[in-house]
Amino acid sequence: MTIIRETDLVQSIADALQFISYYHPRDYIRALATAYQMEESPSAKDAMAQILVNSRMCAEGHRPICQDTGMVVVFLKIGMNVRWESTRGIQAMVDEGVRRAYTHPDNVLRASMVSPPIGARNNTGDNTPAVVHVELVPGGRVEVRLAAKGGGSENKSRFAVLNPSDSLVDWVLNTVPAMGAGWCPPGMLGIGVGGSSEKAMLLAKEALLEPIDIHELKARGPSDPIEELRLELFKKVNALGIGAQGLGGLTTVLDVKIRTYPTHAASLPVALIPNCAATRHLEFTLDGSGPVELTPPSLDDWPPITWDAAAGARRVHLDTLTRREIVSWRPGERLLLCGKLLTGRDAAHKRIADLLDRGEPLPSGVDLTNRFIYYVGPVEPVRDEVVGPAGPTTATRMDGFTEQLLDHTGLIGMIGKAERGPAAIAAIKQHRAVYLMAVGGAAYLVAKAIKSSRLVAFEDLGMEAMREFEVEDMPVTVAVDSRGESIHQTGPAKWRGRIGQIPVEVA
Repeated sequence: MTIIRETDLVQSIADALQFISYYHPRDYIRALATAYQMEESPSAKDAMAQILVNSRMCAEGHRPICQDTGMVVVFLKIGMNVRWESTRGIQAMVDEGVRRAYTHPDNVLRASMVSPPIGARNNTGDNTPAVVHVELVPGGRVEVRLAAKGGGSENKSRFAVLNPSDSLVDWVLNTVPAMGAGWCPPGMLGIGVGGSSEKAMLLAKEALLEPIDIHELKARGPSDPIEELRLELFKKVNALGIGAQGLGGLTTVLDVKIRTYPTHAASLPVALIPNCAATRHLEFTLDGSGPVELTPPSLDDWPPITWDAAAGARRVHLDTLTRREIVSWRPGERLLLCGKLLTGRDAAHKRIADLLDRGEPLPSGVDLTNRFIYYVGPVEPVRDEVVGPAGPTTATRMDGFTEQLLDHTGLIGMIGKAERGPAAIAAIKQHRAVYLMAVGGAAYLVAKAIKSSRLVAFEDLGMEAMREFEVEDMPVTVAVDSRGESIHQTGPAKWRGRIGQIPVEVA
């Protein structure tokens, strides 16, 4: 009989979540560095450079890789010879570890969990509860696998029940482009095949916790049909030309992981879940000897990349910017923003829309005339920081508000990550506005460009409150210009054509 103390599990969960908030797994760094060296698309290569530079900065500064510090997902295999020294249940012990990790004073992590999920959606304040899966197994140990899963990639999860004779490859190749770039590629695809609907989703989520080893698999060759399928999907998904951040390029996925389970003869359940550029996961074992001891990676694991923000970029002064000036910007052009911009995301946009619908004035300080709004929910600052990591959130969630804001507030530009949908692009074109893209997965790097921050509205929304940032040389890329041309459409099409393995019309 093995005795596992509550304090050991709680401390181990807390330490692991802190650890993965600022340390990328070594396998991810190696795979991304290899992809960076091979990349031929200038826009995608620049995005990868920012992700790699940001990753090293976070490892050195012990601050989050991404402002979305994730929903905690924990898989526990508990030996049947384990006895717990605790008065709490498993969920309560895990949640206490999450609470300690996310409120750690030296590295505060953003609380993103809201309850109830419909209606008020109030932030729980400490990122609890975690999503916990428990399996009883033989033995006297507790195996813990955990991940901090960002909302942008989680929102792109897909599920279908195919006919047994349908092609899984065709389904994936049609599904991935339709997901857009909100999952922040390059990352991994976890695929679950078989079982039932819920089992397939769990298989896909567990697959994302496996190490990246596709290059080793390519070198030695496949030994079974599933490995053959992994290699086929890896090649064909990358041939779609989506590229880093959806800008078009050679690498969209760094690995494809597949887990299977027997299923009903009439069914073929398949699930696909992507992991983003802020890949965060860890596994450890408790055997009764105490909490886990985690060994930090060596900084030598990071490639020696020099990224020059100013190289080839146009410096833009936001405080004097006019609609006439932005007409000359073109998709793919790199900008460095200087001056003041406002922030706001889902909840703030809903409040602004409600005020406009009622004919009421916007809050004091929320004058959007000739201004830009940045879709961001930053991490709380620590020590002498102005703001914590402050990377962009997925812009498509704001598409439904875009026409109203452009038409009624004088707004001329927006900043987020990933593509815009047809309605938002039409509104941008009609109002001769622009949409700029910041790199998802480079949140700490972006935060270094923010020189001041002040609350301007909706304080009760917490991380979703509106702020005014003053920025200096904040790096962005023109994603949709005032004519309605989107790099997220032209970029992947161009590179899909150059790669030449998948017809350009695949969508």
